[in-house]
Amino acid sequence: MLDPRSEIYPTIEYRPIQPSDLEVLENIHLALFPIRYEREFFLNVVNGNGIISWGAVDTSRSDDRRDELIGFVTTRMIAAQDSEIEDLFRYNSSRKGLTLLYILTLGVVESYRNLGIASSLVREVIKYAASISNCRGVYLHVISYNQPAISFYNKMLFKLVRRLPQFYYIRGQHYDSYLFVYYVNGGRSPCSPLEVITSFVVDFRAFLKMVVAKFWNKEDRSTPRWSRCKESTTLLVSQNNKRIVGGENTRCHV
Repeated sequence: MLDPRSEIYPTIEYRPIQPSDLEVLENIHLALFPIRYEREFFLNVVNGNGIISWGAVDTSRSDDRRDELIGFVTTRMIAAQDSEIEDLFRYNSSRKGLTLLYILTLGVVESYRNLGIASSLVREVIKYAASISNCRGVYLHVISYNQPAISFYNKMLFKLVRRLPQFYYIRGQHYDSYLFVYYVNGGRSPCSPLEVITSFVVDFRAFLKMVVAKFWNKEDRSTPRWSRCKESTTLLVSQNNKRIVGGENTRCHV
């Protein structure tokens, strides 16, 4: 096992997963995950059939394994409306056609842990998602007992948005899942009920101001100039100019 305190660090490079990675990819998944994936999944990964992936390799190896996978992340782009978190974008005025990048699997072989490889792979995912103009976030599920993974995604600034009861069924037992999201391109959590009401009040006040302005413009056209000036001294009422925080600059967090 590599010692992260050692002065000698491997040279890690990142590249797309390719057909020659098939066997190694299957073996790593088998060693790391309690869930068994079908052969079709791995074939789709290595051939890029609807799956976007990145692999990590140690090019400082002196043997013929310098291009062998030692880490990976697999993802799929899906329509936001087809995801479990479609409701998080309900108040987004441009929600039509929005997409999300879903992390399917992420793993690093044990001997290369604690070298920042998983973090680098996730950053590749975030960077890719941010380059897609209609993508609003990266999301994933974490089984409820996987505390290291939960801590990892918190450290990567993902937001825990909900808990899904009995999401996993593994070896005859149900487990809950935590759902994490990293927002990109202006994506954000939905507003709280208070902010929704506040936004409505702000819009309604603007509407009332418009109606009043039209009413006074109409009155102005039918009132002599000297009378308007005289009346204005008695009709003006001082008002408290309170600012209600809301609108598109508001940020809410789940």
